[in-house]
Amino acid sequence: MITRIACGALHGVDAFRVDLEVDFARAGLPAFAMVGLAEGAVREARDRVFAALRNCGFRLPPARVTVNLAPADRKKGGSSYDLPLAVGLIVAAGLLPENAAAGIFMAGELSLTGEVKAVTGALPLAILARSMGAEAFVVPASNAREAAVVQGLNVYAVESLGQAVALLSGEGEPEAVKVRETGSAAGDGEEGNPDFSEVKGQDHAKRAVEIAAAGGHNLLFIGPPGSGKTMLAQRMPGVLPPLSFDEALEVTKIYSVAGELPAGTGLVERRPFRSPHHTISQAGLVGGGSIPRPGEISLAHKGVLFLDELLEFRKQTLEVLRQPLENGAVTIARAALSVTWPADFMLIAAMNPCPCGYLTDPRRKCTCGKVEIQRYRSRLSGPMLDRLDLHVEAPAVSYEELSSDRPGRSSAEMRACVCAARDRQSARYQKSRCRCNAGLSGRELEKYCRLDAAGHAFLREAVRSLHLSARAYTRILRIARTIADIEDAESISNAHLAEAVNCRALDRTRL
Repeated sequence: MITRIACGALHGVDAFRVDLEVDFARAGLPAFAMVGLAEGAVREARDRVFAALRNCGFRLPPARVTVNLAPADRKKGGSSYDLPLAVGLIVAAGLLPENAAAGIFMAGELSLTGEVKAVTGALPLAILARSMGAEAFVVPASNAREAAVVQGLNVYAVESLGQAVALLSGEGEPEAVKVRETGSAAGDGEEGNPDFSEVKGQDHAKRAVEIAAAGGHNLLFIGPPGSGKTMLAQRMPGVLPPLSFDEALEVTKIYSVAGELPAGTGLVERRPFRSPHHTISQAGLVGGGSIPRPGEISLAHKGVLFLDELLEFRKQTLEVLRQPLENGAVTIARAALSVTWPADFMLIAAMNPCPCGYLTDPRRKCTCGKVEIQRYRSRLSGPMLDRLDLHVEAPAVSYEELSSDRPGRSSAEMRACVCAARDRQSARYQKSRCRCNAGLSGRELEKYCRLDAAGHAFLREAVRSLHLSARAYTRILRIARTIADIEDAESISNAHLAEAVNCRALDRTRL
């Protein structure tokens, strides 16, 4: 007897259909064979499944069992095939009706006792099940809320193999898992984030954060140790617009596939904030491995990637960020497969001005020589610096500022300005591929960043006196457009250009 069970395999952040076919032949010597390009964890399912069946009281007659995972020309990995295999064996052995699993999509790992354990990628598997027209999706209880995010699909949570068999046999009246209705936004994204009102001083740096968030610009802080660079970066997610439902779905798929989604979690409702250590490898940052997994840049999708002590990262590691920063995605190519991960993130970085860190600190004397400082800063290449729109100095905070009771701007106030500016950009670029000002280039830059005669004269003088490059000129126009949007101005004025030039600290630095 041949039984077919619907399940799925992951490829990047998406899933493709897999038909698990079980041929249960009682003729010949007992044997077990699995075909269909199964990876190690899938082949090991044999031992887990037979132990779980035995410990749950299911006695299968001796038979020659052949399991096929179709399509046979695509690799399958992971442990989500345990539950479909166990059910397929039970149906093929005649312990369940032949049509018991018809129209049912399944995923789940089995313990030796028959407990159904969580798997990775439940959300993309649920999306696949709905697209296939499945009547129901049977998942581990730990993955139920995640899968139930997909509307139009009945999701049933099971905790054991016995419970799954009872569900398929029609015993009782199981209830599909429900999650709360989700509107256009998954959450407000503000609660739980540290607030900017807690940051003393650094008004210029806070303004840079507001500009970066409003225009989607990448930002570099330069300052001595203890000046608050990390504090500023950690509060960035609190001023960004809340995630839309589609954005939350994209982020959740990545975390689901990576196994980073906490058990019992539905949608990821806050923008991610990732802060890898400077010793991270290239594969850890952009993704990779023999079985490719998403890296930190993909886990920061639609959120913030913070690189503290930027120049302590290996130069080769930083260089691999160049292509994802331009394209918003990263492709991992291997001999047998190629996987593309989303990587649309804001890069926030922090660095010291010199090796000792005290070049710009009026209270401490810098011990570094000019050549030493140049060598230190050369770790950041020109093309990489080109991807950083704003580089702003974060000076040491004085005692008067630290002890002041004057309240600073809160994250809520800053976020209101950021959201208003983003709304203006959405309306302006609704017929364009550009989403925000950081993506302006070519004709769009000329169309939306036009200057009057006074603006051209001001910027011409700035380019000549500061010896600005062509890329600095482009960045200044983008930043000025964002500042104008924050102030609800249709055109770019000289004041906007002056503030934009002031947000490019490294263009003005001459050693």
